[in-house]
Amino acid sequence: MLERTLAPTASPPRASKGKMAPPARGKRAESAPPERNHDRNSASQRYRRAFSPLTLRILAVNVLALAILVGGLLYLGRYQDRLIESELEALLTEARIFAGAIGEAAVTRDGDETNDLSHDLARQMVRRLVETTDTRTRLFDPFGRLIADSRVLIGPGGVVQIEELPPPVQGGWPTRLAIDIYDRIVNALPSRDKFPVFREGPDQVANHYEDVVRALTGDLSASVWTTSDHGMILTVAVPVQRFKQVLGAVMLSRGGAQIDAAIRSVRLDILKVFAVALAVTVLLSFYLAGTIARPIRKLAAAADHVRRGHGRHHEIPDFSRRGDEIGDLSGALRDMTAALWLRMDAIESFAADVAHEIKNPLTSLRSAVETVARVRDPDQQRRLMSIIEDDIQRMDRLISDISNASRLDAELSRAETEPVDIGRMLRMLTDIHETTAAERAAPRVLLDLPTGADLTVPGLEGRLVQVFQNIIANALSFSPPDGTVAVSARATGEFVEVTVADQGPGMPEGKLEAIFDRFYTERPAGEKFGTHSGLGLSISKQIVDAHGGEIFARNRHADSEPDAAEVRGAVFTVRLPRHRND
Repeated sequence: MLERTLAPTASPPRASKGKMAPPARGKRAESAPPERNHDRNSASQRYRRAFSPLTLRILAVNVLALAILVGGLLYLGRYQDRLIESELEALLTEARIFAGAIGEAAVTRDGDETNDLSHDLARQMVRRLVETTDTRTRLFDPFGRLIADSRVLIGPGGVVQIEELPPPVQGGWPTRLAIDIYDRIVNALPSRDKFPVFREGPDQVANHYEDVVRALTGDLSASVWTTSDHGMILTVAVPVQRFKQVLGAVMLSRGGAQIDAAIRSVRLDILKVFAVALAVTVLLSFYLAGTIARPIRKLAAAADHVRRGHGRHHEIPDFSRRGDEIGDLSGALRDMTAALWLRMDAIESFAADVAHEIKNPLTSLRSAVETVARVRDPDQQRRLMSIIEDDIQRMDRLISDISNASRLDAELSRAETEPVDIGRMLRMLTDIHETTAAERAAPRVLLDLPTGADLTVPGLEGRLVQVFQNIIANALSFSPPDGTVAVSARATGEFVEVTVADQGPGMPEGKLEAIFDRFYTERPAGEKFGTHSGLGLSISKQIVDAHGGEIFARNRHADSEPDAAEVRGAVFTVRLPRHRND
């Protein structure tokens, strides 16, 4: 049962007279244990790291994704194949032109009306045709012998072999160094291993070249080769015909320097874009990591300071303005820290209140025990023994209530809520009172419930029953024997509101909030002292707060106005959030 009787306060224990004992000599102050020092050192090392692991992970993920993308772009396999195809088509067109010109202008007729290829005319035409191109042109007769080679000049002084030099590299030594490194990387790749190696002997005959062999049979042929220095050579062969008669074969070959230069140019452009993108990615990664890792590091350091500190000057930083998960974490940590300090304050206050309340019956009990040993009158001894018995019962009741109150927090934090029908609960409590009140003179309980209203709330049924039992019993204890206690419930928006009104003397206006404090008691006149511990309303408020609701009290005046002079009882109101079906 809950109560409003103000318990007598016991005088606080006096400090003992005399001087404080000096500290023992030869003893040093105890130092912190090694484990705690190790924790402090490891924590300080974590917070002083130049790069946090989270920053490195964010940087690695972003750079890896960009590197994979650029690696795919740098492959350029299809692009290289298209360049080779277009170059081979251009060579075939050029070879057809050369073969057609030679077939028309370098062919002579013998006496038997057969067509023969004139070697001298053919050499002159080949030399003239290749003046405007860098393509190497070779002409073979039907027997596979080399007739003309644009890289071999025959003059009065002998034979001159022409060797094509690589194009000069534009730019200074950084450009040459970059191209050299690029060539080494590209040559190390297995992309050109699919091409056969081009080999050229000192005596060139048609059998050395598959393309020429096919051309001498009347077919067109084109091939791609790789050289010993990892270069590329494109060759095509076209038959020289006169009225479908194959008189020889023209073989054109060209190096792949232009293709390599085009691919190198594209790759260098991609690398330039990659360098810019990499710089932006690294900067954004550090910015992103800073917006994540730095606040988390500050929150961790502040939490560690709160854990190791001895005061409340360490405060969790407030990042709630960020509007993201870190802001939510900051708010949660701040709320958790505030709740911990409130819980610690409550524990300290509860311990002080418990010591204060237990000291009252102990003082009375000690006085009665000391007196009963000196008193010889039997009547006085019986009265003292009655006082001792009352004090023992009071201490037993007080310790039981304190034990229940101390277990309440743990139970409310661990238990799972379930839908509770407040209407059914109030109806059950009313029926129990009406059944037991018939045997004794007690006020009646009148229940007023709306028809068909949903009064379901999420909560712990046993604890909510305790709340309404306490409030109704408290109202009954203040109402006259022939009075009534009105209990009503209704749904208001998102809450279920329950009111309990009695016909007692009401409460002091200045104590409407203090009645929910621990050990506050103010009982009706004539009630035996020490019957209640003063924890009922405090426990009820604790239970209602844990359910996300509120409980408050007011006086009921004669004309239902707060400023009326005559008080006609007290009204307790409990609001609990309604149960949501979603």
